[in-house]
This record gives sequence, C-alpha cells and structure tokens, in this order.
Amino acid sequence: MPNKKPKIYSHSRISTFEQCPFKFKLHYIDEIKPAIEHTIETHLGSAIHSTLEWLYTQIMGKHIPTLDETITYYAVKWQDSYAQDTLIVKKELTQKDYFNKGVKFLVDYYTTHHPFKDNTLEVEKRILINLDEEEKYKIQGFIDRLSYNLQTGEYEIHDYKTANSMPRKHQIDNDRQLALYSIAIKELFGEEKDICLTWHFLAHNQKICIRKTNKELIELKKEIIQAIEKIESTTNFPTQKSILCNWCGYKDYCPEFGGCPPEKDSGKIPNQEITDEELLDIW
Repeated sequence: MPNKKPKIYSHSRISTFEQCPFKFKLHYIDEIKPAIEHTIETHLGSAIHSTLEWLYTQIMGKHIPTLDETITYYAVKWQDSYAQDTLIVKKELTQKDYFNKGVKFLVDYYTTHHPFKDNTLEVEKRILINLDEEEKYKIQGFIDRLSYNLQTGEYEIHDYKTANSMPRKHQIDNDRQLALYSIAIKELFGEEKDICLTWHFLAHNQKICIRKTNKELIELKKEIIQAIEKIESTTNFPTQKSILCNWCGYKDYCPEFGGCPPEKDSGKIPNQEITDEELLDIW
C-alpha cells in the first residue's frame, strides 16, 4: 500500500497549540476566521519583513538601494496593506507611532549592516523537513534570509523580530524555530556544516547568534514528534489565558471573555498544507 500523505506542521502551528489549545482548534481544525484579522503588531512585522526581503533581493541583483529608497518602499508597503479595522491594543499609541517605529528599525538596521557584504544566498526560502523515517510528519517553514559567511565558513539563518521585548538567554537557547530550519540546511549542504542561528531584534538593534550540535538537533526532532503526537491525540481543547489574549483574533469567540465561537463549516476539510508563515511570533 502507498504511504499516506504526510501531515505538514509548522513551528507556528505547534506553538499555537501550546499557547492555547482552544485557539488551535478554532484556527486549524474548525478553520474559523478570526473576528479580528489584523493587529498593528502583525501589520508592522509584515511591512518590515517585506521591506527587508525586497532590500536583499535588490542586493542579490547587484544593486544596493539607498536608505531613502528603502524607507520609501516601506511607506508604500505600509499604506497599501493597511486595513482600517486593524486592532491597536495600546490605546496611547497611534498608527503613525507604529509606522515611525518601523522607520527607526530600518534606519538602524540599514546603517548597521551597510554595505551588506554578508553573501546572502536566498530570502524567504521554503524548507520542508522529514521528522521520521516513515515520513508521517513534516515541518514546513520559511527562512527570512539565508547567507554563507565566507570568513567563518558558516551558513547563517537570519530571522527578524519586531517585538519590543528582548528575550532572555534561556528563551533563545530553547527556541525551536531556527533550530528546525538548520536541520533542513544541513540536509541540503551536509551534516558537518556549521550553522549560525541569527536573530535580529530590531527594536534593540541587536543581533544574537547561537549554534546547535547535531546531537541537539536529533533530540529536537524527537521532541517535535512528541509534540505533534500530543496534538493528534487531543480531543479536549481548553482555553489558556495569558497576556497574549489581548492580541488574539479569536478573543471575541472565547468563553473566557464571554464569547461563543461560530458554527464550524462542516463541508471543509481541515487544511494540512501551510501556504505562508501563518503567524508572526510575538515575544
């Protein structure tokens, strides 16, 4: 008999279950659209990611845009994709405040990294990882930027963070997303290759790099399989309140806040394919 089609998960999908099983059920099983589809934080993150993707695409094409060109691209991207129903949780701030925050992110990043001689290979690189020999589960993701450091001989996986908070060392060390992506890069270029997992915390204009051993990556695969098996065996999806509820698009449907979810569309089959990064992480 042919193998069953593998189930494709993502770091975002697993993290959503761990953050709130109820939210996971609404989003991934019932496929209910959130009552609030846009927050100012996700809009900012999307505009910044799009701008940096454009910047490095130009650089790979042997053209380095000026800072003014980069900010102009950002401004157009911001305006074109801004929705009037975008949620701003912090009422003391306005859309303009967040826009200006993005400008500062880009100015700081541009001036720090210009003239961008870091040998970027790809942007928004799609990766797909087999977690088990039977290919029952796969992990899909998108690398913000992949480069090869000619001085150190390392591949570098870059990820941009636009949140205000700076994570603690143990949070970075235990972060699974880029570690998972490094598995895919080692499968492409060799298990012996050294990989630097690089986070750019734009609000602080700081770059942090860590490395994982092959042994750690093998253990990570096991951990992810266990997390997926837990999801697959779950029949009860309770709510889980946290500070992140303030930004949750399903808050209006949540019984913790007096809400009730709409009826599931029983004619739809839960989507196992992931067509984008799904959710921008909030740290």
